[in-house]
Amino acid sequence: MSTMKIGMIGLDTSHCPAFVKLLNDSANEFHIPGAKIVKAFPGGSKDFSSSHSRVGQFTEELKAMGVQICDSLEETAKDMDAFFLESVDGRQHLEQFKVLAKFGKPVFIDKPFACSFEDAKAIAEISREKNIPVMTASAIRFAKGIGDMLEAGETVLSCEAFGPMALLPDYRDYFWYGIHSAEVLYAMMGKGCKTVQTFNTDKLDVIIGMWEDGRIGTLRGNRTGANNFGCVVTTDKVTKAGLASGEIPYYALMLKQVVPFFQTGKSPICLKESLEVIAFLEAASQSLANGGKTVNIMK
Repeated sequence: MSTMKIGMIGLDTSHCPAFVKLLNDSANEFHIPGAKIVKAFPGGSKDFSSSHSRVGQFTEELKAMGVQICDSLEETAKDMDAFFLESVDGRQHLEQFKVLAKFGKPVFIDKPFACSFEDAKAIAEISREKNIPVMTASAIRFAKGIGDMLEAGETVLSCEAFGPMALLPDYRDYFWYGIHSAEVLYAMMGKGCKTVQTFNTDKLDVIIGMWEDGRIGTLRGNRTGANNFGCVVTTDKVTKAGLASGEIPYYALMLKQVVPFFQTGKSPICLKESLEVIAFLEAASQSLANGGKTVNIMK
């Protein structure tokens, strides 16, 4: 199979040079063959400090690695086989996806899928109407210690996912770092949450989800102490704990799933599950704003 040509949109995250190194450099210890990033559009968000302060740096890094830097999203998309939508400000994803959808190629949307359920649902509707394959994920979902935690046929009865969860002044609360632990929670529990309740202090947040079948999933986001990502699950067989290990780079393990997605158009993650992750965070955000009241999750 020939190497796919990939366009990258949004050069304001460290994911961008990391992906180029893993995909483009065959000498890299963790090289993933089958796709190469050949063009990129810097993008950037004036509304988010962690975007506009970094887009120049990462653009120069990609240029030094031989990636063609383009002046527009459309120029980047021309003649490409698939796309990485990397813009770190998830509030941009819907409008950028609308442009990419015109080219009819698979799109990987980096975390967060969107910063509201309304936007995420709109992306999913365009994907369905135009038959555009879409995959979205946090790399933590695939990390060693997390992605290999469950055995075949094992049923998860409850899960507590945890990780660092900074709250930024210019980004929507849980959609910045809460997305990582939410992805771990859903990797273990699957979809089916019906209500969400948030408990907030200056040191941590605890978000509790009640699933339709009576299972309970918990997300704990820390702002002090250890920064490990991980989870504790109780299954029908055993209770076990897992910590994300960087022994193999998280991104490498994720790209091993993304490249076959680009090749086949089939995502390893159900888009309905990805939508519910955003609905879960939306409900958690609403509960936070309402003093911890229980909120029904949107569908």
